This record gives sequence, C-alpha cells and structure tokens, in this order.
Amino acid sequence: MKRTFLVFALITSVVLSYAQNKPVLSPPATAKQTLANGVEVTINYAQPSVKGRTIGNDIAPYGKVWRTGANAATQFEVNKDVTVNGHALKAGKYSLFTIPGVKEWVVIFNKTWDQWGAYKYQEKEDALRVNVKSGKTKQFTEQMTFEIDKAGQVDLLWGDVAVGFKVK
Repeated sequence: MKRTFLVFALITSVVLSYAQNKPVLSPPATAKQTLANGVEVTINYAQPSVKGRTIGNDIAPYGKVWRTGANAATQFEVNKDVTVNGHALKAGKYSLFTIPGVKEWVVIFNKTWDQWGAYKYQEKEDALRVNVKSGKTKQFTEQMTFEIDKAGQVDLLWGDVAVGFKVK
C-alpha cells in the first residue's frame, strides 16, 4: 500500500512539475485605455503567434468567423455608451469576433461575452458589426496584439496585418 502511494505521489509531482514549466502558447493579455472623453475601453484576449503560418489561410481563415485571439473569445468592454466607426454600441461587455478578409475585415461585437472560441457563436446575438479596412503593419508582430490610444483608435496588429476601428 505504501509503495503504491509513493509511486502515485512521484507520478503526480512529475506531472505537476512539467505543467508548471510548460510555456504558455497563447498568453493572456489586456489592452486598457481611458479615452479623453472618460470612456474606459478594455480588451482581454489571448495572444496567438504567427509561427510561420499565413494569416487568412493557415490561421484566421478569410471569410470565416474567428474568435480574434486564442482560447476563450476575446472580451471587449466599455463603461459608457459609445460609437464604433460611427455606429452605436451600448455600455457593457461583449465577445469580439472578426471575419478576416484580404482588404476588409468585419468586426463583430457579440452579446454573449463569456464563451469559448467561436464554437457557440450565434449571429443573432450580435450587437454590432462594422466593416473595416485592413492594411499592413510597419513592422512584423509575431504575437497578436491590441493597442488603444487616448483618442479611441483600437488597432489589432498581427504578423504584417493591421486592422483598426475608432471608439468614441
């Protein structure tokens, strides 16, 4: 009995030690900014890496709803009613999805903010969809990153792709 317990304890400690030392493939990140007008914008997401893959083909495929990050759906939150590229969005928390395209992406704010990936995404829960132009970054960004400036410009930078929208 003692021998079985010792073997179990040894296996458990090895497994836990490995799990603690394993690098996080898509680490969690937060972009947060208080805009000049007092609106607080927060984006919680996981940062997938390009790893030599092609955006629009190998990852974040063109024409398909994408969770815009890794793991759980990206969460977008504003503390006041805002406009996104001139379209009204109520204060609250949303999941942020996108539909990548070659020259244009669709940015989706979905009312079901607490969901895993895009597996249970339902279009009928969309609070807002905004078409935005995509462009090229000034420098390659290996890990997907969101940036928010004081004027409300929100940019998604990943690989050589830049996608942005304006929150007011």
